Amino acid sequence: MSDSYYKPDHLPRFGEIEEGSPELAKKFFEYYGSVFEDGALTAREKALIALAVSHTVQCPYCIDAYTDDCLEKGADLEQMTEAVHVATAIRGGASLVHGVQMLDQVKEKMM
Repeated sequence: MSDSYYKPDHLPRFGEIEEGSPELAKKFFEYYGSVFEDGALTAREKALIALAVSHTVQCPYCIDAYTDDCLEKGADLEQMTEAVHVATAIRGGASLVHGVQMLDQVKEKMM
């Protein structure tokens, strides 16, 4: 019995998802591959963005994959950590700005 819901052996099996719909899987993986090619941003910059987003959406599969990808593309621990802090700041700010909704609600109920 596993100690957690997350199963690291699932990540290398990601391609198996095509079993339910090969056509859609093909389209997704072609798109996915295209997104991460060099363009206006380098593949390394995109990997750092993906690592940050992975932490924001809290996907352990993505965190593992993009940690490896960042290292393979030459990012170092300091850059990767800074990317995670950027994601944390955005996520924290998004939570705090919703506090204005709470303030409005309090003011409406208290008046």
